[in-house]
Amino acid sequence: MRILLVDDEVRFADGVRRGLEAEGMTVDVAHTGTDGLRLAGESDYDAIVLDVMIPGMSGYLVCRELRAGGDWTPVLFLTAKDGEWDEVEGLDTGGDDWLTKPFSYPVLVARIRALVRRGARERPAVLEAGDLRLDPAARQVFRGATEVSLTARELSVLDFLMRRRGEVVTKREVIANVWGEEFDADPNIVEVYIGHLRAKLDRPFGKNAIRTVRGAGYRLSADGA
Repeated sequence: MRILLVDDEVRFADGVRRGLEAEGMTVDVAHTGTDGLRLAGESDYDAIVLDVMIPGMSGYLVCRELRAGGDWTPVLFLTAKDGEWDEVEGLDTGGDDWLTKPFSYPVLVARIRALVRRGARERPAVLEAGDLRLDPAARQVFRGATEVSLTARELSVLDFLMRRRGEVVTKREVIANVWGEEFDADPNIVEVYIGHLRAKLDRPFGKNAIRTVRGAGYRLSADGA
């Protein structure tokens, strides 16, 4: 089992390396994001253990670059950042698991083994509705040949609409799939994000793809027009 560990705390990384090697793993270590990305491109790893706050480029960006390049090696974020939105960002950028410092060493080993058992994920398919395309791996959206910049939340709403293109979806369905079942704020927030998407993806291109179905919800037309 070959592991890439990317962490800028030299003594900490050395301790983790020695511990994993005692479990029979082979471990390569990088102390910057740029070195980690380079090593990941040069060798095949069974899993990558990645800190978030590292010099060169953040762990989020390293993970995003890996996924955009078609590398779906399992990534475990191991970091001192413990906010729920930090974890959300890590998973949204393509991470597979999240563990905060300080941590239980047996849990770290078990999670690495679980990731390796599952193996690398396949790159998500590009979603299309006419000339509207969303690449979930690269987190890019295009209208024809024009790339359109969306926020993370706008991307999530569009992703759900495109996976259900041609179907009517309710506000509650959008909230459950984008914000989560526990979200208890005003459901009209969905209208706000639908408005953002129309302003960026429909009106500038003379389209009317995202339609309101009165009393029911919203529908993204299957042809994206």
